[in-house]
Amino acid sequence: MPDWIAVALRTLVAIIILFVLTKLLGKRQVNQLSLFEYITGITIGSLAAYIPLEMGEKWHLGIVSLAIWATVAFGIELLQLKSKKAREWLDGKATILIKNGKVLEDNLKKERITIEEMMAQLRNKNIFNVSDVEFAVMEANGNINVLPYKDRRPVTAKMLGLQVGHEDEPHVVIEDGAILDEELATRGLNRGWLQTELEKQGVALENVFIGQVDSDGQLYTDLYDDQIQIQPPQEKAKLLATLKKCEADLEMFSLSTDDEQAKKLYEQSSHQLQKVIKEIKPQLIS
Repeated sequence: MPDWIAVALRTLVAIIILFVLTKLLGKRQVNQLSLFEYITGITIGSLAAYIPLEMGEKWHLGIVSLAIWATVAFGIELLQLKSKKAREWLDGKATILIKNGKVLEDNLKKERITIEEMMAQLRNKNIFNVSDVEFAVMEANGNINVLPYKDRRPVTAKMLGLQVGHEDEPHVVIEDGAILDEELATRGLNRGWLQTELEKQGVALENVFIGQVDSDGQLYTDLYDDQIQIQPPQEKAKLLATLKKCEADLEMFSLSTDDEQAKKLYEQSSHQLQKVIKEIKPQLIS
């Protein structure tokens, strides 16, 4: 067999074996690597590269070595799942870098991380002042997680006492000018609805790069031509305006009638509608 054919076949074998081993070892091998997993990944990659280029008769020994490394790595992962001490010994423990706004210099030296590196990771969390940080910890995988002081965290609906409705996953219904019928059906929609929405926006289907339906059933489109500006969907704004108009109409009817019973009915309806508007307004202005 010519050498180039042998190398090609062995390369294919190495790729298949490497893919199977990666699937076996799980997503941690390509996501959050501990020290041992980092070493394992490098070694397995080196062994996989060795297999197709070894021109001797014992090239298959590389596969044996690969299998042993994968078996050991898989066994250690099982051990980590069952033993907290094993996890701490292999992966290490989290280290507190900032506590109550105070940088713990000894822990920085222990982890051999400079102030510049720490500040860079804080900026990745949108933190630019150390004084804003109540607590920061360096995880075993090297990431730094930050807890700002309570008065410096982003305001949420819960802090404001607002009730926010459930939000469904957005669905892409148009991709490269083609309609994705399965995604439309998942949202309980059809092509007729989609065509109507595109007509409202004055957009042709073939000009749409991405079309996405959000949790409120509104269609957002991105066109191939970035110079064309599309007005964002106004359904929620229109609904809010309609509700406010209804409330104003009820108040007007209450003021214009001489019938006491009707006046009282209009006033009650206006107050009830006002409460409804107050409750759903956060969803309509988001």
